[in-house]
Amino acid sequence: MAPDPLSLVILGGGVWGSTLASLGRAKGHRVRVWSRRGELALEDAIAPHQGSVPAIVIAIAMQGVQDLATRLQALPLSPATILVSATKGLDPQTWQTPSQIWHAAFPHNPMVVLSGPNLSKEIDRGLPTATVAASEDGSAATAVQNLFASENFRVYTNTDRLGTELGGTLKNVVAIAVGVCDGLQLGQNARAALITRALPEIVQVGTLLGGRVETFYGLSGLGDLLATCTSPLSRNYQVGYQLAQGKALDEILAHLQGTAEGVNTAHVLIQLAEQRQISVPIAQQVHRLLNGQITPQEAVEALMERRLKSEVPRA
Repeated sequence: MAPDPLSLVILGGGVWGSTLASLGRAKGHRVRVWSRRGELALEDAIAPHQGSVPAIVIAIAMQGVQDLATRLQALPLSPATILVSATKGLDPQTWQTPSQIWHAAFPHNPMVVLSGPNLSKEIDRGLPTATVAASEDGSAATAVQNLFASENFRVYTNTDRLGTELGGTLKNVVAIAVGVCDGLQLGQNARAALITRALPEIVQVGTLLGGRVETFYGLSGLGDLLATCTSPLSRNYQVGYQLAQGKALDEILAHLQGTAEGVNTAHVLIQLAEQRQISVPIAQQVHRLLNGQITPQEAVEALMERRLKSEVPRA
């Protein structure tokens, strides 16, 4: 016997939010989608309707997270409702991840991060992929796993919420760099070298911020890094690629379908790295490129001209 359908709320009607809504409907859930430009009021979106609301999935751009969290605090939200963050980014004011903002606003609600190598257009075509539902609350992670898991959308669980989130966030900066590499037609060797050298940079930052090393070698780390850095479907990759073609950043972002979170993340990451005295050479060049301080060619030259050293740092 199939389980009774549940009412699932998606906050965010963009590309990723729409894909998650489709996945929920495919599982037989009653799905309500709220967006800032839609007609459905926020309070009506989260109100129980024809059954319980086991989870609210937040799939909005990073810039809107803090404001939406404040708005939700003014509404009656059951402490049993699982909050699922599907946003990848860092807050420019607090340097916090989305789930950290949500957890601070709703400390009594279970908090889950959903992240992995998930290109929306491929999922919409019914192509197979896998993702991670991460939470310190194992039952909440399992509940989200069951909400979305299907034949073509395999969901794994993880207890490292922060590491899972940071893997999906930090790789967006690398995707911009790889887009530049491909836009300049530097070849597969250069792309492979760049992605490989970017991984320890991600691990260094991610573990310093509280993630576990092994998480960054899983689906939400290395898996997401490979998907985002090797596909023109990635918005962050497209930013780098088009910068290498000579287009201005403002023009690229104006015509991009959705948000390239790597742009904001690069700026926040550099502030964080400077305060913590972390070496992030790839992110540094991406930051300089996005600020118009160097050309794409100069960014690549700066990375190639770094002093020679051992591949593996000495203990």
